[in-house]
Amino acid sequence: MKHFFNRRENIVTEALDGLLLTSSNGRLARLDSFPDIKVILRADWDKSKVAIISGGGAGHEPSHAGFVGKGMLTAAVSGEIFASPSVDAVLTAIRAVAGPKGALLIVKNYTGDRLNFGLAAEKARAEGFDVEMVIVADDIAIPGINQPRGVAGTLFVHKIAGHHAERGEDLKTVAAHAAAAAGDIVSLGMSLSTCSVPGQAHEDRLGAGEGELGLGIHGEPGVERIALQPVTDIVATMAARLSPTLREGGSHALLINNLGAVPPLEMTVIANAVLSSPLGRRVRLIIGPAPMMTALNMNGFSLSLIRLDAEREAALTAAVEPHAWMPAVERHEIRIVAAPRTSAGLNGANGKAGENDRNRRLITALCEHLISQESELNRLDGRVGDGDTGSTVASGARSVLARLDTLPLDRPAATLASLGDILGTSMGGSSGVLLSIFFTAAAKAMADKADISAALLAGLDRMTFYGGAGVGDRTMVDALSPALQALASGDVAAAARAAAAGAESTKTMMKAKAGRASYVGERDLAGVADPGAVAVAGAFGVAASLA
Repeated sequence: MKHFFNRRENIVTEALDGLLLTSSNGRLARLDSFPDIKVILRADWDKSKVAIISGGGAGHEPSHAGFVGKGMLTAAVSGEIFASPSVDAVLTAIRAVAGPKGALLIVKNYTGDRLNFGLAAEKARAEGFDVEMVIVADDIAIPGINQPRGVAGTLFVHKIAGHHAERGEDLKTVAAHAAAAAGDIVSLGMSLSTCSVPGQAHEDRLGAGEGELGLGIHGEPGVERIALQPVTDIVATMAARLSPTLREGGSHALLINNLGAVPPLEMTVIANAVLSSPLGRRVRLIIGPAPMMTALNMNGFSLSLIRLDAEREAALTAAVEPHAWMPAVERHEIRIVAAPRTSAGLNGANGKAGENDRNRRLITALCEHLISQESELNRLDGRVGDGDTGSTVASGARSVLARLDTLPLDRPAATLASLGDILGTSMGGSSGVLLSIFFTAAAKAMADKADISAALLAGLDRMTFYGGAGVGDRTMVDALSPALQALASGDVAAAARAAAAGAESTKTMMKAKAGRASYVGERDLAGVADPGAVAVAGAFGVAASLA
């Protein structure tokens, strides 16, 4: 798997320097023990309050250094990727930030972290520092385990401890709040892949159709593998594991954490699924979705919940300096605002259906022809584009036929406006928008003056203005423009011949200047007509046959 880095041995120090260079107003600093001892701390720290220290291996960014700042951590100690910081590093951090009120260490429940932070705490006490330590073990993935892992729920403890420390409370009180919070947190993760460590060979243990429930934030195996399924079902499985671990009664805060590589689109789908589930009904505050304690590039997410009381709610909603902390939002329903209704006009109060046999036959024949050409237009577009022109055009034609009985066929301007509305919503892509512009502008011109050829030329003018394509750019305009110019004389057959000649001319245009074909090389364009131009030529041919 590919990664952006220089040398593996420098990746953590360079990442921390990148954080320092981009933090606002130089609010963060590092100790001059860098890079052997990697401690990030508040640049404005005056030791007048309880210091909150956390840390662990790198690879969980923005944890832990990203949460250093007023209202949260005073300092973060970083090890190498997925490796606990040394005793000396932790002890150095304590010496740097602990003042008369002492320091609280917040540690995730991994053996290396417990031992290194624990020994550092003992040495610091021997030096006269007042130090307390809270261990977070929030992972409920493996039932009955003696030492559950500490995962993303640790961030609740950072926030709560930081809040009470910022208020000036003493170490015993801050530690008591932190320990009580740690005891009321549950977390569970789910991933579709393991993570990849820069500079190391990667082998994903999961199959193409598998996910893993309950894996750790260092890629440790989960409690079970499950088949890939809709996110609603995945969330239901997680909710079934999490719900029994929550105390009855009361509301909770929910942290929706991206483990590294889930796109924002999918994270909000996950958020919707969680908040729509029975578990979501027990949630009052929501933090995320966001990458807050990641596992490098793991394609997964985790859910963490903490039982709320008035003090915890105040702590979790208090403003803090670190940008990595996502402000908590209160659970709410989706607000729905009425959309504006169509105003009176071409398609408004006067837009009732009307009948005209000639117009019905023409529109029906045009639509049926375009639908019959779906495969051929797709084939042409597959040579010069993304292969969907035929399907796009056919979709628009089918929508017009489906609404044919609702069209004001006896009123040309209203009919053109209706066609613009239908194509703008049913065709999709740039073609649908362009044709909607064409018919909408033509309708306006037709309403001003009942001259169909002049109205269609006005539509072409607006379509080329907004679309940017002209004759010679290898688009539908190469057939449409000469056809409409010829139609101005009233000769539909001449218009059809001009459209056919325009479409044929696109075969020799070796450079497209608009549309997806503009990304295609000359070799692939040679001898292939533009599918949009072919569609236009076919439509004029049908019109000529009915004239």
